[in-house]
Amino acid sequence: MRPGRRVWARMAAGLLGTGLASAVAAQPPAADPPTKAAPGKAALPPPPPGTILQPGEAPMDLGTALRLAGVENPELLLARERIAEVTALRQLAVAQLLPNINLGTNYDLHRGPLQQSTGNILNVHRDALYFGLGANATAAGTVNIPGLSYTLNVGEGWYGFLATRQRARTAHAAADATRNDVLLRVCLAYLDLLRADGRRAIAARNRDQAAEVARLTAEFSNAGQGRKADADRAAVELRRRDGELVQAEADTLAASARLCQLVNLDPSTRLRPIDGWVVPTPLVPDPIPLPELLAIALLQRPELAARRSEVQTGLYELSLAKVLPFSPNVILGFSAGGFGGGSDLIAQPGGFINGAGQRVEASRFGNFGGRSDFDLVLFWTFRNMGVGNLALIRAADSRVRQMKFRELETLNTVRAEVAEAHARVAARYLQIDLVEQAVRAGQEAYTEDLTRIKGGQGLPLELVDSLRLICRARYEYLDAIVDYNRAQFQLWVALGRPPANCLARPVPADLVPPPRIDVPPGPRVFPVPRVLPSPIPVKP
Repeated sequence: MRPGRRVWARMAAGLLGTGLASAVAAQPPAADPPTKAAPGKAALPPPPPGTILQPGEAPMDLGTALRLAGVENPELLLARERIAEVTALRQLAVAQLLPNINLGTNYDLHRGPLQQSTGNILNVHRDALYFGLGANATAAGTVNIPGLSYTLNVGEGWYGFLATRQRARTAHAAADATRNDVLLRVCLAYLDLLRADGRRAIAARNRDQAAEVARLTAEFSNAGQGRKADADRAAVELRRRDGELVQAEADTLAASARLCQLVNLDPSTRLRPIDGWVVPTPLVPDPIPLPELLAIALLQRPELAARRSEVQTGLYELSLAKVLPFSPNVILGFSAGGFGGGSDLIAQPGGFINGAGQRVEASRFGNFGGRSDFDLVLFWTFRNMGVGNLALIRAADSRVRQMKFRELETLNTVRAEVAEAHARVAARYLQIDLVEQAVRAGQEAYTEDLTRIKGGQGLPLELVDSLRLICRARYEYLDAIVDYNRAQFQLWVALGRPPANCLARPVPADLVPPPRIDVPPGPRVFPVPRVLPSPIPVKP
């Protein structure tokens, strides 16, 4: 081996050894190693493995998680800020009907030649001062910055207001869609936390039963009533259950961290669900057929409402593009203030002869007085000789078609989500019943085998297969219930979180108990029935 390769090999070996040493040091303290059995003897089962869960936990329920998400989740807060933004823009569109107010002053100083309207060149030193409502008043012209200014295109003002109103509706619908999505993820994260906590409890129970099987198998082997290979198989099964227990603890920490992310909590906080049992939670009544669920979703989903608002916004923009060439531009201005000034010509002895042939003589800087100006301008614009207006119409028409295609795309997505969630609910409901029967059968088989073995009627190895079946059935039972609840939440959100009156259904007749009447004590000629007879059906 070359010297360079030897150096790299030594460095790699050193890094690998350091990494392994740090990995070992990072592991939680394990239990005491089991004592080695004598040659030819089976070892008794070791104690449970060390836990990776640190002390200290915070209880959490679904209602608290949803409330925290509604207050602390950044996505929801961002959606609400978008609503505030579009609301302010809508107010701005309404405020376009009001003029602007300009208050100010200006001072004009001129030194040098000027030309009169007759073509006469004058060498004049001139000063002018204006103050009041408006600014930039110079010489004989109007006030360039009016005190009350109003500049507006009639079509842009009207259709712009209508478009901002639709954008506000779009923002509200988008915020509702974001809220539904975030709260759904919170519900699913909480169910995942429930699943992880339940699997950890199941893993601990499975581990205890596996340890009992391993102990019985080892004792039978050491007593000469069984093979050592059987005890080794039971020991392997126990190690598998130890690994499942550690993995369940890791899944619990991961599920807690995901829920903390959604409710904006420190991920180092270990959340513990307060639910003592995981039970099926139906949110959508089962008798509702799929076509009716689809109709409910089309009316309740905020995504579809947002798409409809976007289409309406595009139609307003198209109407604006069509009327823009014929919509007048209005410029209105009003100013009032004090104005005065002078020049060296009118201040010289003898004064100055103005254009009317009159001699004017005044002070160098003075003659202040009140002044008011009113200006009104109307004009129409054909952009790029009308070609630009035609391009704007075509672009707006294309945007409308795009919005309609997006609405159709969202409609297909909503219908698919409802159909998939409905199918998952039906399938998970049937799975719960099937897996429940499997758990009962597996528990009975395990109990019967354990009783037989403790009574000396069998070998402990027969328990291993029953243990595997009951362990797997418990996990499947928990997963079936949690998946059913997940499907229920997904279906409810896919419907747009409709109110209760949209989902209310009459109770089936076979579930309604017959009415009972109270019979006071005492003799009677005819016996009074305790149950009222059913009414005779009448044909319509």
